[in-house]
Amino acid sequence: MLKQFLNLKLSQKLSPQQIQLMKLIQLPTQAFEQRLLEEMNENPALETGKDEEEYEKDEFENDDYDDYDDSESIDADDINIDEYLSDDDTPDYKTQANNYSDDDESRESPLAAPISFHQDLINQLNTFILNDHEREIAEFLVGSIDDMGYIRRSIPDLVDDMAFTQAIYTDEYMVERMLQVIHQLEPSGVGARDLQECLLLQLKHKTPTDSVELAADIIENQFDAFTKKHYDKLIQKYNISNEQLKKAIYEIEKLNPKPGGGFTGNNRVTENVVPDFAIRIIDNELELSLNGRNAPSLHVSKDYQEMMQTYKASRDKSNSQKEAVQFIKQKLDSAKWFIDAIKQRQETLFVTMNAIMHYQEEYFLDGDETKLKPMILKDIADIVGLDISTVSRVANSKYVETPYGTKLIKEFFSEAMKNDQGEDVSTLEIKKILQNIIEEEDKKKPLPDDQLAELLKDKGYPIARRTIAKYREQLDIPVARMRKKI
Repeated sequence: MLKQFLNLKLSQKLSPQQIQLMKLIQLPTQAFEQRLLEEMNENPALETGKDEEEYEKDEFENDDYDDYDDSESIDADDINIDEYLSDDDTPDYKTQANNYSDDDESRESPLAAPISFHQDLINQLNTFILNDHEREIAEFLVGSIDDMGYIRRSIPDLVDDMAFTQAIYTDEYMVERMLQVIHQLEPSGVGARDLQECLLLQLKHKTPTDSVELAADIIENQFDAFTKKHYDKLIQKYNISNEQLKKAIYEIEKLNPKPGGGFTGNNRVTENVVPDFAIRIIDNELELSLNGRNAPSLHVSKDYQEMMQTYKASRDKSNSQKEAVQFIKQKLDSAKWFIDAIKQRQETLFVTMNAIMHYQEEYFLDGDETKLKPMILKDIADIVGLDISTVSRVANSKYVETPYGTKLIKEFFSEAMKNDQGEDVSTLEIKKILQNIIEEEDKKKPLPDDQLAELLKDKGYPIARRTIAKYREQLDIPVARMRKKI
């Protein structure tokens, strides 16, 4: 049986403009500049730089952009041209605030054009006397080396792959022989199939000494005992002293486990972090500035205004003119919204970072990480009156330049734990204390997690052993056995 009834409900719907504003807020400085270039390429009504004649404010500023839909068909006769040509005061988006850093000039570094890691290996191959068949195999092997310098595939797989993909027919013996040629290339250790072979190749390239020969023997025959740091077993096996083993281990520690990773000509992209904010201490007071590259000078094209004026003055308005004025109105609306969105982005970034700076004022004044307060997104959201998701967008991808280095903003956020006095302390503070304890421990007898928990408890931080293990892993600190030194 069919029934009709009324149902009232409230729902929240974000407009396309609000969604784009959230995306703008999330962008760091470099990505924001790229987004700005894209918008200017797409919208000819948007121009950069200061206008010779300031674009005058008009009633158009009061339009409700949340309800504006670019897909709607607008009759040219319904457009109030005067709204785009009024003689009011200078609009808000033309005013400049004084809280921007002077890092607003675009500094471009010359780009180096080094040869790639693999091309360098190919160039080295040219110094060997090889026939065409051998060279084909050797070059295929070089192409199979990953960026870390390893060949992660078995010899039979390489033989099959050469036959199926390159029509190079060979056998395992020939591949092994060419692999020995690859192992003579620089950096030493390149072309190894695992860490053990990589270290052994590097040791064999070294000038033979007692310590180097002992280190090579350990890697070749006692690799498992070495990785597990069973030093007593090694001393007993080789009938050597602690000092002799220490010298051999020192030779191993100097080796490079990733021979391809440190190649200066590698064409990997290096991330260039551009701070979005800068904090300085002036007369024992904190001063925050927003990178000036986030505050571009934008205005609406004067040519587009003149097009509107021409349309208004014309008596006979053709269909093509009406279509043109609809297009112009759309571009002017878009340009005006984008300019306002940038201004709102600037304000959101500044007030959010300003709240974070004052919340962690004690840390920013002296740089002691143990003075970082527990701080979650909701704390800052409540202060600035913004949504938690907005604060998250600011914190997750932005960097701030401080007197103590450039920091990712989200690193200042942490949860709270109770100390033995019942006070809330930051988990960052506890991690820092844990790290200091481990750095000062006797490396001959590293402290296991249960003893670390006891030491922290003595310092007033009652933490379970499993929590110590979690914090240690987050700090990338190995277990006690792996921290042992002789």
